Amino acid sequence: CSAIDACESSNGGCSAKAECRRTTPGNRVCVCSAGYTGDGIVCIEINPCLVNNGGCDRNAECTQTGPNQAVCNCLKGYSGDGKTCTYISLCSQNNGGCSEFAICNDTELTERTCTCKPNYIGDGFNCRGNIFQELLRNSNTSRFHYHLEALSIRDISGPGPFTLFVPRTDVLKGDPRVKDWIAKGVMAQVLRYHMVGCANLLYKDLTAIANITSLHGDLIHISSSQNSLVLNNKAEIILSDAVGTNGVIHIINQILVP
Repeated sequence: CSAIDACESSNGGCSAKAECRRTTPGNRVCVCSAGYTGDGIVCIEINPCLVNNGGCDRNAECTQTGPNQAVCNCLKGYSGDGKTCTYISLCSQNNGGCSEFAICNDTELTERTCTCKPNYIGDGFNCRGNIFQELLRNSNTSRFHYHLEALSIRDISGPGPFTLFVPRTDVLKGDPRVKDWIAKGVMAQVLRYHMVGCANLLYKDLTAIANITSLHGDLIHISSSQNSLVLNNKAEIILSDAVGTNGVIHIINQILVP
């Protein structure tokens, strides 16, 4: 007589996901394979994500990849290996995309607000200071700022309001008369002729004005020509309405001479 192997046929009646183990002749036990649970006759795949989020961080997503196997991925707005996830502050990198003159505040996941700092105006992404500061930030107007600094002219750094007509940088650099004015000591008068005090005049306001008085004391004549505004029948306003906290800047293509 030979012992009957209970596991010899059809895995001994055990689940295909189980191991049939002989015990005594004609008897066996069914043991579920690793990653499965059950009585051996029926074996069900274990989903580790169903218990304690699979060992993932509470701010991570657990995804089953196989029997009793899973991966952890941090949720949007968090970084880490999935087992440990740390909140990412949007404001911690590049000021959250806000202006360098703005305060970035995290409000909720993937959200933040940008608010211009005191003494600046704007939407938080573009914040502007007073027009004296703004001159330096724009290559078209930086040369005008250079001449103001050189002569210690700080009129337009006050509370204002002011309206400023600024000859483009290349115009100031290329006009040979500038050196003569500096040598003769009259450059300050020329610069102040481009400034208007006690008025914040936008382009639309200028269209309704014929003459305005500069800080130098002389009048500036305003006229229209081919849908453009022209000063003293010569200098055209080519860029307008750069608004600061204490006034507005208009860029012109010629130097105004008192």
